[in-house]
Amino acid sequence: MANSSRVTEFLLLGFSSFGELQPVLFVLFLGLYLIILSGNFTIISVIRLDRSLHTPMYFFLCVLSTSEVFYTIVILPKMLINLLSVLRTLSFISCATQMFFFLGFAVTNCLLLGVMGYDRYTAICQPLRYPVLMSWRVCAQLAATCIVSGFLISLVATTLVFSLPFCGSNRVNHYFCDISPVIRLACAETYINELVIFVCGVLVLVVPLIFICISYGFIVRTILKIPSADGKRKAFSTCASHLIVVIVHYGCASSVYLRPSAKSSSGKDRLVTVTYTIITPLLNPMVYSLRNKDVQLAIRKMIGKTAVSLKTL
Repeated sequence: MANSSRVTEFLLLGFSSFGELQPVLFVLFLGLYLIILSGNFTIISVIRLDRSLHTPMYFFLCVLSTSEVFYTIVILPKMLINLLSVLRTLSFISCATQMFFFLGFAVTNCLLLGVMGYDRYTAICQPLRYPVLMSWRVCAQLAATCIVSGFLISLVATTLVFSLPFCGSNRVNHYFCDISPVIRLACAETYINELVIFVCGVLVLVVPLIFICISYGFIVRTILKIPSADGKRKAFSTCASHLIVVIVHYGCASSVYLRPSAKSSSGKDRLVTVTYTIITPLLNPMVYSLRNKDVQLAIRKMIGKTAVSLKTL
């Protein structure tokens, strides 16, 4: 335990190698962050206020958007500060806390996407039993299970990382405290810790993805049996938004976390990580609002009511 107290803070290198481009990155990422917050808050508000969207699919979308908001709050404000700051340190406890909440919300998102795939399966393949299979009680239980499981897995991974001794370099080659760049700094054998984390990664990424693929296999088979072209188009449209988000989220996360050793990580990971810490939270509200007519209609109704309210003031 004496060695582990030697490193009391970590230095986040972030985008320091970009030099004079950092102010440009600050403006770019700040703009994207504001769009993420406004987009997800719009989705949350519309779903809560419009009764026609009080269905299991939009309930899970609301939970996902809420998780995405907190997910970005954990990472982006500190990253933005560091882009304009020379002092880019983070205390040992703060680094562990950031990793815990980042992984907690990230795993929750992965599990929620799996549950949303199951929701689409029951809606299309089991329409008569859908009200029973996806009752509000079941939906609440599924959402709570995703959140609790996400943070339990995060607690295991974070404990495995920060139980290691850190007695050498404190320079984290990343813009936040992620698993691979931090565990590389440990001055002890990390094989067992990395193996357990890798197994957790497989459970979180591969198992839900297989479940989603199987669900969509049944969905496609059911849709092909629909006689009308309009019916097929409508059924496919309800799944397309979810499928786009799944491909981007799981694809990027798998490329970083489904590796047996953190030593194989590189600076390229930062670019891939930007995709699922910034682009994916940005993609969710855009995809679901641009491709979904129900959400579009609800947004127009909310804007109309707001405009009427302002005129009466």
